[in-house]
Amino acid sequence: MPPTPYTIIGAGNGGKAMAAHLALMGFEVALYNRTADHIYAIAKRGGIELDSNDPNLRGFGQLKLVTSDIQAAITHGQILMVVVPSSAHADIARACAPHLRDGQILLLHPGRTGGAIEVARLLRDAGCRADVTVAETETFLYASRSDGPAQVRIFRIKDAVPLAALPSTRTDAVLEAIKDAFPQYIHGMNVLHTGLNNMGAIFHPALTILNAGRIESTNGDFQFYLDGATPSVARVLEVLDRERVTVAAALGIRARTAQEWLALAYNATGNTLYDAIHNQPGYVGIKAPATLFHRYIFEDVPMSLVPIAALGQRYGVAVSGIDSIIRLACIIHRTDYWRKGRTLERLGIASLSVTELTHFVETGVWE
Repeated sequence: MPPTPYTIIGAGNGGKAMAAHLALMGFEVALYNRTADHIYAIAKRGGIELDSNDPNLRGFGQLKLVTSDIQAAITHGQILMVVVPSSAHADIARACAPHLRDGQILLLHPGRTGGAIEVARLLRDAGCRADVTVAETETFLYASRSDGPAQVRIFRIKDAVPLAALPSTRTDAVLEAIKDAFPQYIHGMNVLHTGLNNMGAIFHPALTILNAGRIESTNGDFQFYLDGATPSVARVLEVLDRERVTVAAALGIRARTAQEWLALAYNATGNTLYDAIHNQPGYVGIKAPATLFHRYIFEDVPMSLVPIAALGQRYGVAVSGIDSIIRLACIIHRTDYWRKGRTLERLGIASLSVTELTHFVETGVWE
């Protein structure tokens, strides 16, 4: 049986890393990017040069197709890997909708909070009748960066990343479909679990906003986590994290705390979140964003903090800390992230009780 054909949607750092890795593993890979100029060098060379500290992760990944034609990209792949900022998920869903066919898997890397729910609703609203499985990951598999227009470097591949389909009854089928390429993915319960174990929501926006003056005065020339997470800033992060975990508990979910995640992912421990952050050697040398117009705000606020806060407000959890970060982001960017973000109305779940919402993500059926 020939290997499963993959399509990677998005040719940023992550999309290039995934495309090159899959190609080196022997899969037929198409790479799509809506801007043709961005993938011109890749198309010209016919693939991507992958580098890594791991000798087994080096070489030229030859791609079957490099295109800015979404129909051609969707036609090629049985498994469609969406590797774009979550703020672009809605546009991708609308673009894909007319071309999807029965049996395809549309997998968001990652979904942030509510990604699979939003994409599934938009496909339905766009009139897509194909039996497509929408799924999402809790975080991105790779730590990578571009070394050039047709070059990419992978620093690390995570050992285990939770994944969930919508409905969760299809999760095992998704894991089975991708296991030959990606045995690192594990069962993530359901998309409420993957969405509420969103650590970027806690670390990224608040740490950026609370260091706004320093970022603007130095163009980000300081260590983001080690210099930026001072004791007072870390206490704010602890409050945001406690609110996130409480929102999850209101939905019957035992979410990992930020400290538990640091211990699990990096073996970094401490009596406080401040201690755990500063005991994480992997944060050494990671610079802050050079500008406040960064995805840590324009992606993580509307696509992570807004839906978490909205769930809290709907199910009776105080989220004043999270709301304060959203409000500051709106002021800094002179925009309304509540209007742009994943509200429960936009997700189509505003009227659901906890029981109904849980039933929906597990079965795909409205009660």
